Amino acid sequence: MSSQQPTDEPVYDDRVYRSSMGVVSGVLLLALTAWLCGDAVVRGSGNTPWIALAAALCAVPLIVAFTIRPAVFANDDRMRVRNPFRIIELPWAAVDAVRSGYSAEVLAEGSKYQLWSVPVSLRERKKANRQRLRYEGMRDREDRSPGEKGRAPAEPMRASADRIVDELQRLAERGAERPGAQGSVRVHWSYEIIAPAVAGALLLIVLVAIR
Repeated sequence: MSSQQPTDEPVYDDRVYRSSMGVVSGVLLLALTAWLCGDAVVRGSGNTPWIALAAALCAVPLIVAFTIRPAVFANDDRMRVRNPFRIIELPWAAVDAVRSGYSAEVLAEGSKYQLWSVPVSLRERKKANRQRLRYEGMRDREDRSPGEKGRAPAEPMRASADRIVDELQRLAERGAERPGAQGSVRVHWSYEIIAPAVAGALLLIVLVAIR
């Protein structure tokens, strides 16, 4: 029987944050691209099929990059931000703040990284602010009239991006001292997205020029 004991605290499965509307939009755009380019390949003449294939080679990676690909993965030790062309790994100890203004972003080691998968809706935020004002008014009335308690909601409404940012900020504060949360920020370029998009764009330019 082994007497070895684990030395690190457990790390649980990642929480995943992504835009459902972005994924739906990406799927629809990919279907539209497949239909248009496929029709050009089947019915086109001359260089048209090749131009359609080059356009698809350029467009498909870009559609995936800006709609389906963006996501934020967070666990007790770190956050991994998958943006269109980069992957940023941020141990919680390196994170200074997670905030949302006109966009959701994380500050770490003097740099700012946008969270593409957490879109900020100013309309939703205004709606949430109006609901919060009504909530505060109802609570004030309840304090003055105890017999009317129970009519106000349990908690005020929050915009979805603000809720996610608050949750990530709490994870950062709670995990900053963990042994597994130490380290520096690492950034990786996503060449599997960049290379085919650039190749398709160059091929499209050449085909259009010699047409």
